[in-house]
Amino acid sequence: MSERSEATGLPGSGLVKGLAVTLKTMTKRATTAQYPDVAPELPPRSRGVIALSEENCTVCMLCARECPDWCIYIDSHKEEVAVPGAARPRQRNVLDRFDIDFSLCMYCGICIEVCPFDALYWSPEFEYAEYDIKDLLHDKDHLGEWMATVPPPPAHDRNGEPAKEETAAARKAAVPAAPVDRPTAPAVRPERPTGDGEGASA
Repeated sequence: MSERSEATGLPGSGLVKGLAVTLKTMTKRATTAQYPDVAPELPPRSRGVIALSEENCTVCMLCARECPDWCIYIDSHKEEVAVPGAARPRQRNVLDRFDIDFSLCMYCGICIEVCPFDALYWSPEFEYAEYDIKDLLHDKDHLGEWMATVPPPPAHDRNGEPAKEETAAARKAAVPAAPVDRPTAPAVRPERPTGDGEGASA
Protein backbone atom coordinates (compact mmCIF):
# COMPACT_ATOMS: atom_id res chain seq x y z
CA MET A 1 0.00 0.00 0.00
CA SER A 2 1.42 3.40 -0.92
CA GLU A 3 1.87 6.32 1.45
CA ARG A 4 -0.92 8.23 -0.32
CA SER A 5 -3.41 5.40 0.25
CA GLU A 6 -2.44 5.21 3.91
CA ALA A 7 -2.99 8.94 4.37
CA THR A 8 -6.42 8.97 2.72
CA GLY A 9 -7.65 5.64 4.13
CA LEU A 10 -9.00 3.04 1.77
CA PRO A 11 -7.92 3.02 -1.85
CA GLY A 12 -10.36 4.93 -4.03
CA SER A 13 -11.89 6.90 -1.15
CA GLY A 14 -11.24 10.17 -3.01
CA LEU A 15 -13.25 8.92 -5.97
CA VAL A 16 -16.14 7.97 -3.69
CA LYS A 17 -16.14 11.44 -2.07
CA GLY A 18 -16.17 13.08 -5.47
CA LEU A 19 -19.11 10.97 -6.63
CA ALA A 20 -20.96 11.77 -3.41
CA VAL A 21 -20.64 15.50 -4.11
CA THR A 22 -21.88 14.91 -7.67
CA LEU A 23 -24.92 12.95 -6.49
CA LYS A 24 -25.72 15.57 -3.87
CA THR A 25 -25.65 18.31 -6.51
CA MET A 26 -27.75 16.30 -8.92
CA THR A 27 -30.56 15.91 -6.39
CA LYS A 28 -30.86 19.65 -5.82
CA ARG A 29 -33.24 21.65 -7.96
CA ALA A 30 -31.52 23.95 -10.43
CA THR A 31 -32.10 27.66 -9.93
CA THR A 32 -32.18 29.60 -13.17
CA ALA A 33 -32.48 33.37 -13.27
CA GLN A 34 -35.37 34.18 -15.57
CA TYR A 35 -33.71 37.20 -17.15
CA PRO A 36 -34.97 39.40 -18.84
CA ASP A 37 -38.48 38.53 -17.62
CA VAL A 38 -37.35 38.88 -13.99
CA ALA A 39 -35.01 41.74 -13.14
CA PRO A 40 -31.91 40.63 -11.24
CA GLU A 41 -31.29 41.85 -7.69
CA LEU A 42 -28.10 43.85 -7.98
CA PRO A 43 -25.89 44.75 -5.02
CA PRO A 44 -26.17 48.36 -3.85
CA ARG A 45 -22.72 49.33 -5.16
CA SER A 46 -22.98 47.64 -8.54
CA ARG A 47 -21.27 49.32 -11.48
CA GLY A 48 -23.56 49.72 -14.43
CA VAL A 49 -23.15 52.93 -16.38
CA ILE A 50 -21.60 56.31 -15.53
CA ALA A 51 -23.98 59.25 -15.15
CA LEU A 52 -23.01 62.92 -15.51
CA SER A 53 -24.35 65.87 -13.52
CA GLU A 54 -23.48 68.63 -15.98
CA GLU A 55 -24.13 71.54 -13.60
CA ASN A 56 -21.49 70.19 -11.20
CA CYS A 57 -18.76 69.84 -13.83
CA THR A 58 -16.13 72.60 -13.75
CA VAL A 59 -14.06 71.17 -16.64
CA CYS A 60 -11.12 70.49 -14.35
CA MET A 61 -10.12 67.58 -16.65
CA LEU A 62 -9.12 65.36 -13.73
CA CYS A 63 -11.33 62.48 -14.91
CA ALA A 64 -9.93 62.57 -18.45
CA ARG A 65 -6.32 62.76 -17.25
CA GLU A 66 -6.66 59.92 -14.73
CA CYS A 67 -8.61 57.57 -17.02
CA PRO A 68 -6.31 54.62 -17.81
CA ASP A 69 -8.18 53.88 -21.05
CA TRP A 70 -8.39 57.49 -22.29
CA CYS A 71 -12.07 56.99 -23.08
CA ILE A 72 -13.28 60.41 -21.79
CA TYR A 73 -13.31 63.32 -24.23
CA ILE A 74 -13.91 66.86 -22.94
CA ASP A 75 -14.06 70.20 -24.77
CA SER A 76 -14.88 73.59 -23.30
CA HIS A 77 -14.57 77.33 -23.83
CA LYS A 78 -14.21 80.32 -21.53
CA GLU A 79 -16.85 82.96 -20.95
CA GLU A 80 -16.62 86.25 -19.10
CA VAL A 81 -18.99 86.72 -16.19
CA ALA A 82 -19.68 90.20 -14.83
CA VAL A 83 -19.57 90.18 -11.05
CA PRO A 84 -21.27 93.14 -9.36
CA GLY A 85 -18.78 95.15 -7.37
CA ALA A 86 -15.73 93.55 -9.01
CA ALA A 87 -13.14 95.65 -10.83
CA ARG A 88 -13.08 93.38 -13.87
CA PRO A 89 -15.19 90.48 -15.20
CA ARG A 90 -14.22 86.95 -14.26
CA GLN A 91 -13.85 83.93 -16.54
CA ARG A 92 -15.47 80.54 -16.17
CA ASN A 93 -15.26 77.33 -18.16
CA VAL A 94 -18.34 76.25 -20.09
CA LEU A 95 -18.67 72.56 -20.95
CA ASP A 96 -19.12 71.97 -24.69
CA ARG A 97 -18.45 68.24 -24.95
CA PHE A 98 -18.31 65.41 -22.43
CA ASP A 99 -18.24 61.98 -24.07
CA ILE A 100 -17.48 58.56 -22.60
CA ASP A 101 -16.70 55.69 -24.96
CA PHE A 102 -18.09 52.62 -23.17
CA SER A 103 -16.55 50.34 -25.77
CA LEU A 104 -13.18 51.26 -24.23
CA CYS A 105 -14.21 51.81 -20.61
CA MET A 106 -13.13 49.07 -18.18
CA TYR A 107 -15.41 50.33 -15.36
CA CYS A 108 -12.58 50.93 -12.90
CA GLY A 109 -14.36 53.94 -11.35
CA ILE A 110 -11.25 56.12 -11.15
CA CYS A 111 -13.01 59.01 -12.89
CA ILE A 112 -15.78 58.96 -10.27
CA GLU A 113 -13.31 58.77 -7.38
CA VAL A 114 -11.11 61.67 -8.53
CA CYS A 115 -13.95 64.06 -9.41
CA PRO A 116 -13.77 66.78 -6.70
CA PHE A 117 -17.19 68.26 -7.46
CA ASP A 118 -19.41 65.13 -7.57
CA ALA A 119 -20.17 65.40 -11.28
CA LEU A 120 -19.91 61.66 -12.03
CA TYR A 121 -21.95 58.88 -10.43
CA TRP A 122 -22.46 55.14 -10.78
CA SER A 123 -25.84 54.06 -12.04
CA PRO A 124 -26.96 50.42 -11.65
CA GLU A 125 -28.40 50.40 -15.17
CA PHE A 126 -26.56 47.95 -17.40
CA GLU A 127 -28.95 47.38 -20.30
CA TYR A 128 -27.48 49.72 -22.89
CA ALA A 129 -26.13 47.29 -25.47
CA GLU A 130 -26.03 48.54 -29.06
CA TYR A 131 -25.95 46.92 -32.47
CA ASP A 132 -23.22 49.31 -33.61
CA ILE A 133 -20.11 49.87 -31.51
CA LYS A 134 -20.13 53.55 -32.47
CA ASP A 135 -23.37 54.01 -30.50
CA LEU A 136 -21.54 53.18 -27.27
CA LEU A 137 -20.05 56.69 -27.34
CA HIS A 138 -22.40 58.54 -24.96
CA ASP A 139 -22.47 62.33 -25.10
CA LYS A 140 -23.23 64.66 -22.17
CA ASP A 141 -26.97 64.66 -22.90
CA HIS A 142 -27.11 60.86 -22.89
CA LEU A 143 -24.96 60.69 -19.74
CA GLY A 144 -27.24 63.25 -18.08
CA GLU A 145 -30.27 61.03 -18.69
CA TRP A 146 -28.70 58.32 -16.51
CA MET A 147 -28.82 60.66 -13.47
CA ALA A 148 -32.47 59.75 -12.96
CA THR A 149 -31.41 56.16 -12.24
CA VAL A 150 -28.67 56.98 -9.71
CA PRO A 151 -29.70 55.64 -6.28
CA PRO A 152 -29.55 57.91 -3.22
CA PRO A 153 -26.45 57.64 -1.04
CA PRO A 154 -26.60 55.09 1.77
CA ALA A 155 -27.35 56.23 5.29
CA HIS A 156 -24.40 57.10 7.50
CA ASP A 157 -23.26 54.32 9.82
CA ARG A 158 -24.15 55.23 13.41
CA ASN A 159 -21.06 53.46 14.69
CA GLY A 160 -18.79 55.16 12.17
CA GLU A 161 -17.04 58.49 12.37
CA PRO A 162 -19.30 61.54 11.96
CA ALA A 163 -19.13 63.56 8.78
CA LYS A 164 -16.88 66.61 8.65
CA GLU A 165 -19.89 68.90 8.32
CA GLU A 166 -21.48 67.42 11.45
CA THR A 167 -18.24 67.81 13.42
CA ALA A 168 -17.87 71.45 12.35
CA ALA A 169 -21.49 72.23 13.26
CA ALA A 170 -21.12 70.61 16.68
CA ARG A 171 -17.90 72.54 17.31
CA LYS A 172 -19.58 75.84 16.47
CA ALA A 173 -22.52 75.05 18.72
CA ALA A 174 -20.21 74.18 21.64
CA VAL A 175 -18.33 77.51 21.55
CA PRO A 176 -20.29 80.17 23.51
CA ALA A 177 -20.98 83.41 21.75
CA ALA A 178 -18.63 86.25 22.64
CA PRO A 179 -20.29 88.96 24.77
CA VAL A 180 -21.09 92.17 22.98
CA ASP A 181 -18.92 95.06 24.19
CA ARG A 182 -21.13 97.95 25.20
CA PRO A 183 -19.72 101.46 25.02
CA THR A 184 -19.02 102.91 28.45
CA ALA A 185 -19.30 106.56 29.45
CA PRO A 186 -15.97 108.41 29.28
CA ALA A 187 -14.33 109.07 32.61
CA VAL A 188 -14.40 112.69 33.84
CA ARG A 189 -10.87 114.09 34.08
CA PRO A 190 -9.97 116.57 36.81
CA GLU A 191 -9.24 120.04 35.60
CA ARG A 192 -5.67 121.30 35.58
CA PRO A 193 -4.71 123.97 38.03
CA THR A 194 -4.08 127.42 36.64
CA GLY A 195 -0.80 129.32 36.88
CA ASP A 196 -1.69 131.14 40.16
CA GLY A 197 -2.13 127.86 42.01
CA GLU A 198 -5.90 128.04 42.16
CA GLY A 199 -8.17 125.66 40.39
CA ALA A 200 -10.54 126.92 37.79
CA SER A 201 -14.01 127.56 39.05
CA ALA A 202 -16.64 125.08 37.99
